[in-house]
Amino acid sequence: MEFACKYVYVPPLIEKPRRSALMPPVKKVRPRTPPPPPPVPLRDVRTTSASTPSPSPSPSPSANTLQVVGPFQDWPDPHARSAPPSPRLKRTPAMSGRRLSSPSKSVEQQQQDDEEYCTILPAPQTTLTPGLSPNNNRAPPLSAPPLPPRPAFLSLPFPEYTIVFPSEPPSPSPSLVSPSSSSSPSSLLSSNTDHALTTRPDSSPPSGPVEKQPLLGNPNVILIDLDTIVSRPSGRLMEGEPTACDACGSVLDTCYDNVVASCYFCQSWVKSSGADPTHPQPCSSSAPYQDTHFLLTPDQPAEALHTLIVFCIDISGSMSISSRVEETDRPVWKTRLEFVQEAVLQCVQSLSQTEPSARVALVTFNNEVTLHGHGEVASWRICGEELKDAEFLKNAGLNFEVPPPVSETKDYLQQAIYSLEEGGATALGPAAVVAIGMASQLPGSKVLICTDGRANTDLGDLEAEDKDSCISVSSTIFYRDLGEYAANRGVTVSVMSLEGTDCRLDELGRLADFTGGEVFISSPDKLYSAFQGMIESRTKATHCSVTLLLPTTMCLKGERETGNRAVRMVGNIMPHTELTLQYGVREQRENSQILLSAGGVSLQLQVKYRTRDGLSMLRVITAYRDVTSNSCQVLSSLSLCVLQLNSIQSSAALAVRGRLRDAQKEKETQAQLIQQAADYQQSSLYELVCTEWTKASDPLFNMYKYTRGNPVLTSVNSKPLTDKGAALLFGMKHGNRMSISRRSVAKPSLMTSDPGSQTA
Repeated sequence: MEFACKYVYVPPLIEKPRRSALMPPVKKVRPRTPPPPPPVPLRDVRTTSASTPSPSPSPSPSANTLQVVGPFQDWPDPHARSAPPSPRLKRTPAMSGRRLSSPSKSVEQQQQDDEEYCTILPAPQTTLTPGLSPNNNRAPPLSAPPLPPRPAFLSLPFPEYTIVFPSEPPSPSPSLVSPSSSSSPSSLLSSNTDHALTTRPDSSPPSGPVEKQPLLGNPNVILIDLDTIVSRPSGRLMEGEPTACDACGSVLDTCYDNVVASCYFCQSWVKSSGADPTHPQPCSSSAPYQDTHFLLTPDQPAEALHTLIVFCIDISGSMSISSRVEETDRPVWKTRLEFVQEAVLQCVQSLSQTEPSARVALVTFNNEVTLHGHGEVASWRICGEELKDAEFLKNAGLNFEVPPPVSETKDYLQQAIYSLEEGGATALGPAAVVAIGMASQLPGSKVLICTDGRANTDLGDLEAEDKDSCISVSSTIFYRDLGEYAANRGVTVSVMSLEGTDCRLDELGRLADFTGGEVFISSPDKLYSAFQGMIESRTKATHCSVTLLLPTTMCLKGERETGNRAVRMVGNIMPHTELTLQYGVREQRENSQILLSAGGVSLQLQVKYRTRDGLSMLRVITAYRDVTSNSCQVLSSLSLCVLQLNSIQSSAALAVRGRLRDAQKEKETQAQLIQQAADYQQSSLYELVCTEWTKASDPLFNMYKYTRGNPVLTSVNSKPLTDKGAALLFGMKHGNRMSISRRSVAKPSLMTSDPGSQTA
């Protein structure tokens, strides 16, 4: 068990300012008219009108001078350009419902009409400012106090009716005005207006010290190396079932005489007297690690190890298509079936020499399914209405006799392979049911499916789904249920298609997805190496389930988790199988305060599995982690390999289900955190790892290149994947650190404190 960060990260608490009653409502609506000024008594209007001096040239804007800008500025009438300018008019409430005067009126009539509803403001005598045009004869407006600054928490810009010009030109801010811009009032007005209309307040980076700024992604990621957990058991082995909590199943103590009266992972952390939980933690900073192995079935004898490999080969009519290959002296044309025959024969010959105790079975399918016999066991043929009954097909595979070791059946297998002939339809679905049923007699067995086209019979039809949505749904359910059945029986299914064909691997690949198998697209002349790689990847354990327990103030991050307990049904454990999970703090504010006051939390991992010899095992690992909200501490202790693997696995898991938008959003969020950590640490090794990871995760950035049909997303956000896209994304979903980069940036401080934890 390894963590991406040395700490449990709690985002810092950001104090939001209280919202004033004078601020606009939360639902911002742009006003259509400017706000009216306060009313003015009529006697003041007449007095001011009688004492108004003649207009004088308008000076330049000075200190505490208001300028009207925005969409409600009163622009001059083009018909009155030759007329002398009139004093500035101030609207009264009487004008709010009055229509504008017709432009055909003269200037004198317009002024007489306006005097009834407007206040004529006196224009103070000022001197002209050098640099401004003397034609601007409009009187300056009244002085007003400077406007308050715009609140930083507003998400959308509001129209600004006035801007206050300071008495001295301020120095331009680097974030708003470039160094080459002028500091004149006109340039300042332009820059402030553009910034108010184009820049959002929330688009700028958060202010404050770096250690108090929230991180862009989630660094709370745990990596579980299942291959190491199963292959290297801890030194402390106990027999029998452990004492566990009835509510959540947590193992609080490994002593048999212990009675669990309370549970650390079930309690409610109420901040009554301090932030410490009511029940003590399983681990502490002085003893931060516990690892215990339980043998759940001590009385059960170990079973003999047997390996069954079932080749499920397509011999339909499309397998007669030939292609040209270059041999030693001349080019040769071979059919697809001939390439498959050569590859399977080489695998049988290799197994008879390197592993003679292995058992090999052969199942072929076209418009019927054939289970090839051996020695005294005759072959079975299933056709007609029997191909539509899934239960009959499962029982047929279960009742078919398991073949003896390959050292005894090599000749029968070679004869059956040589006698294969192509022709007919593609009953892939029934053949997969029969092959999985046969392999389920020996847990840990493998089924290798090789085909060059879509299934086109009633059960598991993948060809007619483009015409009928009901068939599409039934086929999806069929392959999903069949994959779950294979995983529950300890069978690993791998799927291989030939290059240049369309087999709908996005649906057929679910068999490999549920069982821990592989999805391959191979050229005809490289089938043997692909088959050999699948055979050499042996199953380490079966019936594996992973459970992660957190305190109630925390929760698992993901679409399937909303609480503090996560369960993953892994099924079969293959070499280098690694699983990643995200966790974090619940959204309630008091949870963050409680965790920060506590200073540390305990997490428990439970891995339950069955060994190849049939023994049921349980491994319980409990670890203590410190809690921090300091972003610098987190960035300095991040393991990029763990973050990158989690980003790829979680994004690919969403993409194979058609949720492309969610997959890209998840990928971009974690990519920002990875880049932030690389920039903070400023290491050439980290930069190299980021470059390699970017190349490995390229399909996640260009997912629409691997979808069928129109690349424009529909409202349901679901697009079927091409065969190439399905093979890539299924591989990424079950990838590991070795598949991303050969360089490891893991730090000793990131591993758990116990020496045995580095092997877990």
